[in-house]
This record gives sequence, structure tokens and C-alpha cells, in this order.
Amino acid sequence: MRGQKGFALILTLIVTALMVAALVEMIHQVNVDIFLSRGYRDGQQASLLAESGVTGGMKLLQLSMQGKAYTALTDAWATPVKLDDETGAIEVSIVEESGKVNLNSLVQQNGIVEPFTQAALKRLGKRLKIPEDIWDALADWLDSDDQNRSNGAETPYYRSLKPSYSAHNGKLSTIVELSLVKGVTPEIFARLKPFVTIYADQAGAPLSQVNINTASKEVLAALDDGIDDRMAERILEERQLKPFQGVGELSRIPGGETISQKLTGKVSVKGSLFRIISIARVKETARTVEAVIRLSGGAADTLSWQEY
Repeated sequence: MRGQKGFALILTLIVTALMVAALVEMIHQVNVDIFLSRGYRDGQQASLLAESGVTGGMKLLQLSMQGKAYTALTDAWATPVKLDDETGAIEVSIVEESGKVNLNSLVQQNGIVEPFTQAALKRLGKRLKIPEDIWDALADWLDSDDQNRSNGAETPYYRSLKPSYSAHNGKLSTIVELSLVKGVTPEIFARLKPFVTIYADQAGAPLSQVNINTASKEVLAALDDGIDDRMAERILEERQLKPFQGVGELSRIPGGETISQKLTGKVSVKGSLFRIISIARVKETARTVEAVIRLSGGAADTLSWQEY
């Protein structure tokens, strides 16, 4: 009898323990489901908030550019906007893509290298310590034929890699695609990315003009052999005091008149390409929407849209 009672007690304890374990697991699963549900809800709200930030950025650009003959870093759109309320927080920043060198301008439709873009990329590459061979490889990636340039690479080279792929033989679709080009290491890509773009300021234009009001010191120095570090710094200082309203106003800087004549048709004082980055946070969840737009006649065309 004592043995039977002891066995019954042990069995009861085991059953009770199993029930407690099942209850704990059920409570845990309910908590997980609630957490996932809240996370999904917060993610959706953050996504909508980030999208609204891009829309707001477009409107800000359109309003601030009305009736203006130039765009500059002193404009209202160039200052990041931060907003907080009971729903969440949002931060919107705008970068002008027109102040960068367009990689897709390197090769013209007939497969011939565009000399101004090539020279600018070589000067920029020298400053950033990027091997000059990369520009031949990029030209081969962009042109439509399969003929190797002296230091370039076509599909047979890329087919020998693991994993293998083919040369695009067309314009870069994304800036990340540049990392597929022969010789472009992650380090080189990171150094080059802030100063280049793949978008044209005018659809179908053979050459993208660089806005001297928003270009970085590195890009300014890449525009002409006559622009050294000192002149590039003077351009930055001068446009901060008063943005250039015409390329000829470079004459305000000693030696700038000659430079302005050489750069006529190659640079501008007003951009049309902008990258809007909108970061939204709702509780512990964050979403970012990054869009590239082209403004033309007051209308905004979306060239790229990425959410992450």
C-alpha cells in the first residue's frame, strides 16, 4: 500500500509538472505572438511614416526651387529635418546628386569614351588613390561591344570568376553594380561612392553637368587641372557667402575666369537630381526609404526607390 501511494504521488507530481510546463509554453507563445504582432504593426507604421518623409522632401524641394536660378547648400532643403510626435520620430535628409560625377557618362552611345568625364574620373581616382586601370574596365562594362580596352575586361574575364557572370554592356542600373567591375574592391567602392552617381540631370543627355554650388571639394578639384586644393577651397568659401548664379561668376575667384570658360557647358549652378533619405522610428522598429528623384518643370520623377 505504501508503495502504491508513493507511486501515485510521483505520478501526480509528474502530471502536474507537465501541465505547468505546457502552461508556461502556452504563455510564452502568446507573448511571442503579441510581440510579433506589435512588431509588425510598428513596422507598418514606420514604413508609412518613412514614405511620408520622402513625399514631404519632394514638396520641400519643389517649393524651395520655385523661381530660383540656382541650387545651393544654403537652401532650406539642404538642412536635415527632424520631427517627433506620439506616433514616432522621423528624420529626412536630402543630398543633391547633381554635385557628383556621373559614371554612366563615361561612354557615349557610339561606344566612344567621353573625354571630360574620363579626365574628371582620372583626377578623382588619383586623389582617392584608385588605380587608373579601373576606368578602362568600367568603360568596357558600359559599352555595348565585346572588345577589350587596353586595361579593361569583357565577358570572358568575368566568366572565369567564381561565381561567374557577364559584362553588363550597358549603363549601370544601380551604384552597387559598380562593385562587379574588374578591380573595384569593397574598399575602392566605399571611397568612390560619395562622389559619383549613375543618374543624368536630363533624361538622355550625353553629358551630365556638375553643379559647382553643391559639389564637394574632391569633385571640384576633379573638374579641371587648373583647380588645385586652394582654388577648390576658395570656391567652397565663396559659394557659402553667396551661391553662384551663373558659371561665369567663378571669375569672383582669382584665376576663376579662365576656369569658367573651360568649364562652360560642362558644369552648372542648378541641379535637378536629388537623393531623399527618410528614416522613421516607431518604438523599437525603424524603416528607411531612400529615393532618387529628378525635378523637371516643377514635376518630380522617381528614378529609384528603396526601402530597408
